[in-house]
Amino acid sequence: MKKNILSFAVLVAALSFALPSQAQFKFGVKAGLNMNSVSLKDYQGNLDGDNRTGFFAGVTADFTIPLAGLGVEASLLYENKSIALSDGTSESKKTLHYVSLPINAKYTIGFSSLASVYFATGPQFSWNVGDRSWKPANIQQGWELNKSEFSWNIGAGVTALKHIRVGYNYNIGIGKTAEASVLNTAIQGVKGKLKNNTHQVSLTYIF
Repeated sequence: MKKNILSFAVLVAALSFALPSQAQFKFGVKAGLNMNSVSLKDYQGNLDGDNRTGFFAGVTADFTIPLAGLGVEASLLYENKSIALSDGTSESKKTLHYVSLPINAKYTIGFSSLASVYFATGPQFSWNVGDRSWKPANIQQGWELNKSEFSWNIGAGVTALKHIRVGYNYNIGIGKTAEASVLNTAIQGVKGKLKNNTHQVSLTYIF
């Protein structure tokens, strides 16, 4: 996996340096909804993850070679992600705060001067800037949230009138978001990992 990530980073860097003089640079602002899907791994308790909605906002920039349709988009985002766990009788929610840096390779198909569609994929690096300790009420396990996360984006969207971009993205968590820390000494053998995948719908205005 690390070798694949390094290869992708080298490809993105090479594409950026190889952009010809006619390449287009665009800057914009982006915002949208996060719809989180929580899953538990290696966990032997009776908890289930519930889906929750959050939001994100920030700035974005992309380089595009008009004739080839190839490009790179990078964004700097604040992300608010809400997750929840339930043991069947009670539910506990936690709001996560991240600064995220998605870097996507893009392929754009222009249908006319008024509209185009794009497909994108690439890595995302996120840093937890909120409280890292989660101790759900009435649930016997606490969770220690990671300082940072690595994930992968797969997305597509439409750009209209050269300024309005609507997109969908699926952010796939790689590794763990949090790890269980037992609060009850009677169940010290219980452990597990929490992973967060996110559906995203975005609206971007390109200047």
